Amino acid sequence: MLKKYIYLLLILPLAACIDPYVVNVESGEQLLTVEGTITTTPGVQSIRLTRSDTYGSIFEGLIRPVSNATVVIRDDQGKVIFLTEDTEDRGVYYTPENFAAVVGRSYTLQIQLVDGKVYTSLPELVNSVPEIKNIDVKVVKIAVEGEVLERSGVQLIAEIEDPSDQNNFYYWRTDQSTYILKTRPDLYTPNPNLRNPPSREPEPKDCCIVCFKTELLGSQGIYLEKDDIFNGLNTKVAAGFIEDDGKRFVETLRTDLRQMSISQEAYRFLRLVKQQTEVSGSVFDPPPANIRGNMISLDDPEEVVLGYFMAAGETVKRIYIQAEDLDFTQPAVIIPDDCREIEGAQLNPPVDWNP
Repeated sequence: MLKKYIYLLLILPLAACIDPYVVNVESGEQLLTVEGTITTTPGVQSIRLTRSDTYGSIFEGLIRPVSNATVVIRDDQGKVIFLTEDTEDRGVYYTPENFAAVVGRSYTLQIQLVDGKVYTSLPELVNSVPEIKNIDVKVVKIAVEGEVLERSGVQLIAEIEDPSDQNNFYYWRTDQSTYILKTRPDLYTPNPNLRNPPSREPEPKDCCIVCFKTELLGSQGIYLEKDDIFNGLNTKVAAGFIEDDGKRFVETLRTDLRQMSISQEAYRFLRLVKQQTEVSGSVFDPPPANIRGNMISLDDPEEVVLGYFMAAGETVKRIYIQAEDLDFTQPAVIIPDDCREIEGAQLNPPVDWNP
């Protein structure tokens, strides 16, 4: 018993001497970030302006929209296009309807903030782009450490006839995707806490099993290529990836693949971004760094401005992917509810749905 008291007396003074260590971290400089691409495809096109912290976007609340700016696009013939800010999504500025860049023209983005500071991009030349001849699909499986079931998805492979009379720098993006969403309203069970008395018995709904869900899948990798090794040849290139989440490939999915011919400078910028986003996370990886784009401050040339304004020739090809044509799909996710209750889902297909 005496030994226990001795141990306790030895521990208490040590605990009493520990003071909390307060770390004071200086806030980073808020940097103007410009994101936007104009293409030869007619339509409303957008530029997004934000203030980004130097520590990166992983800190919530440090990315702020830049509102009430004057944003214009000017071509090399002196034509000026004024952009209008979205009244709800602040910091996003739109071109007029049916705006389209023109092959062979150069475009410059110019921004004036409410504090009077003026920024401009370097001129971006719009290059012609070949058509996408065909899109092949290939199932790709990704092993996940500690998981029995592999992740998987569908890789999009674009077939193109590269022109021999110019050096091409390609950039691919997937647009909005629409797929047939299947649910199980017959398994619907209301929240038992809302019942009196509480019960977990199903209350099947009469409708609906099949809906059409449209979503913007976002960037699932940066797909770039230059034609150094296939100049003037017919070739196939990996151009996109859509992850299988157990809902998208239950029956039919439709997506649009956008192929852009970008400038060499834009290709270099995106390649650096790609390298930085694909690091493995080991101690041997280079530290993340702010990548300078083509935006500069006319008031202070030393000011760091992030992002890139791109102008590109663009072609778009649509593809319908049938689950029966895939050699592997994820187990279907069971959604015990009316499919119309799922955000982004609607009962009728798009008017141009034509698988």
